[in-house]
Amino acid sequence: MSNPQIESLKSALQFSPENQALRKILIQAYLDLLQYEDALDELKKGLQISPSDDGLKMGMAHCYYHLKNYSTAQVILEELLEKGVEVAENTLLLSRVFMATNELKQAKEQYDKAMEIDPELDDEDFEDQLNEALKNSGLAAMVSYDEVDALLDGIDIEKPTIDFSSIGGLANIKEEIALKVIHPLKHPEIYKAYGKKIGGGILMYGPPGCGKTLIARATAGEIKANFISVGINDVLDMWVGNSEKNLHDVFEHARLNTPCVLFFDEVDAMGASRNDMRKTNSRFLINQFLDELDGVKHSNEGILVLGATNSPWFLDTAFRRPGRFDRIIFVSPPDAQAREEILNLILQEKPTETIDVKAIAKLTDGYSGADLQALLDLAIESKLTESLKQGKVLPISTSDLKNAVSRHRATTKEWFTTAKNYALYSNEGGLYDDILKYLNIKK
Repeated sequence: MSNPQIESLKSALQFSPENQALRKILIQAYLDLLQYEDALDELKKGLQISPSDDGLKMGMAHCYYHLKNYSTAQVILEELLEKGVEVAENTLLLSRVFMATNELKQAKEQYDKAMEIDPELDDEDFEDQLNEALKNSGLAAMVSYDEVDALLDGIDIEKPTIDFSSIGGLANIKEEIALKVIHPLKHPEIYKAYGKKIGGGILMYGPPGCGKTLIARATAGEIKANFISVGINDVLDMWVGNSEKNLHDVFEHARLNTPCVLFFDEVDAMGASRNDMRKTNSRFLINQFLDELDGVKHSNEGILVLGATNSPWFLDTAFRRPGRFDRIIFVSPPDAQAREEILNLILQEKPTETIDVKAIAKLTDGYSGADLQALLDLAIESKLTESLKQGKVLPISTSDLKNAVSRHRATTKEWFTTAKNYALYSNEGGLYDDILKYLNIKK
């Protein structure tokens, strides 16, 4: 049944499509009737006319929240909060988003923050629901609230909004991870028939800047899983026994938030070969790490452990046994086609002329993804100088990127100098054959 007010507003907008005040009245009418999809359509039209209108962006965040597109709502709200727009109201909505995605600690933090800013926004029903959810959560059932805070301190759970489509190239690596992670979640009955568990460990190695961390985050986004990134500072502690406890807490946190991608960056710093260690304490940490990966005392079902290292030759060999990091993946610098994809991705939304991406890709053999980003940064810096002189935005050209190539050397070359020696002389079981293949070296 049509609404006379809305029909008259729509008719008026047809004659005056640039009338933003009229459009906002129509949007509010849709919102009052809980017609969020119609409101969203009008909000998008309004933002095409006024891209910097924060009020319209707030409306979009509300619509996406009610349409259960929580990741998009979160992105918009975080952008508005960075700009300081309606902080209390947007913080409260962000709390509702976290509540909807079962990120209870973040929901509580944002709600408390909103109440500090504006106590009049107090929503007793929502607060009761949030407190009840915290009480009933598996985490709260295991430990007291004080212990929960201690456990979660410094360990952040993310809900990545990127997926494999956000990564240029690396098709083989994506397929390997899909086989280990994505397919088991989509077809659990097939994997169960073969006695294969969901989860496990994958170790990624290669030169720095080639996207190991990005792959890990995109893996979580691809399967809509939680993501926990762990650095050495989150685990290592000067006091005896604390490092092992910290590591156990990290795994427990992941087990309470499955499905979860648990990512260890610079994993060799925590899992260096015990033969090279002089301190007994470091050996205890390795043994703890191996116990956690085995999942004998605590099930790791639904956890994917991803490790990244630039120096796999320093990692204790015990980590490569079945059930631990049983897949070892070489993340090489992108090939020419992948470099084109990466360049197209990083050039998006930048002021450019028609760029000969293929030509730039040919000139950047051996460049990592980080090198390509550095290339663009150099081109932008040179263009900024000209733009400031002329007082207008000048587009980046192919020649700007070519000039940047002449000023930037691929950072992967030094890594391959070291890696080649290990691949030639310490290549047990053909572990580093992919390095030799990449370098086109035959043994």
